[in-house]
Amino acid sequence: MYMPELPEVEITVRDLQKKILGRKIEYIWTDFEKQVKKPKNFKDFKREIKGKKIQKAWRRGKNIIFDLSDGKSLLIHQKLTGHLLLGKWKFKHGKWLPPPGPLSEKINTYIHLLFTFDNSQMLALSDLRKFAKVELWDTKELKNSENLKNLGPEPLERSFNLEKFKETLSGKKGKIKQVLMDQKTIVGIGNIYSDEILWTAKIHPFREIKSLNDIELKKIYKAMRKIPKRAIELKGTSISDFRTISGQKGYYEKERKVYRREGEKCFRCGKKIKRVKLAGRSAHFCPKCQKL
Repeated sequence: MYMPELPEVEITVRDLQKKILGRKIEYIWTDFEKQVKKPKNFKDFKREIKGKKIQKAWRRGKNIIFDLSDGKSLLIHQKLTGHLLLGKWKFKHGKWLPPPGPLSEKINTYIHLLFTFDNSQMLALSDLRKFAKVELWDTKELKNSENLKNLGPEPLERSFNLEKFKETLSGKKGKIKQVLMDQKTIVGIGNIYSDEILWTAKIHPFREIKSLNDIELKKIYKAMRKIPKRAIELKGTSISDFRTISGQKGYYEKERKVYRREGEKCFRCGKKIKRVKLAGRSAHFCPKCQKL
């Protein structure tokens, strides 16, 4: 299992922007009230969100945010196994039954929260492990909350150039893979794309930040800009739970060069890919191309 990263969250937001803007929330259902963290009482959440229109959908880091009418915002963090789906379900025998097609795939059937819109479309949160969090905020408060203000820069923003990347890493201590995955340093990069970025840049995941020269930093920066964009084009990585809002798999996993390829040949040099533990996470790399 892995948490959806920047490409997967961005794909979800872009797809939802095309489908649900302007829609009014008419009904909310859950069989797991604890998934809603704010307000604590689900009845309050239900009362406050009913009748609100979705005015904007956007992403900050791995958070999906819907700006609603009347100055409210809905924040959803999908965590480890959560993913949002859009469609129409029928409630029978205590379960939401999907129509035939991608939504009926097993991984898409762990529905614990569901919103019905004024056009009968439904937005469902499928979450096997029930780790996802849902919060309703006053929009102004959310923008100044710890959820957002402590996050690092967005790696795909135009303003995040090479110099700003170097500034961001300046003074940081630790191994490059860990630092890339630190959401307070740079947002959206997790286990999959840190491995892919470092393989592309030919940098060992255990390299200390202070040991990297300007040429190496430039290679990492270029890979960090290129790989998430390519993953977005291919609708993300669906090795684990992630699916698009229509319930379909992404295709980036067919292009991955190193993540979860332990023991397979490196596409560049033919050496076998290694996997090692780094602070409780896995790091995949080529021992020849990415020398320590």
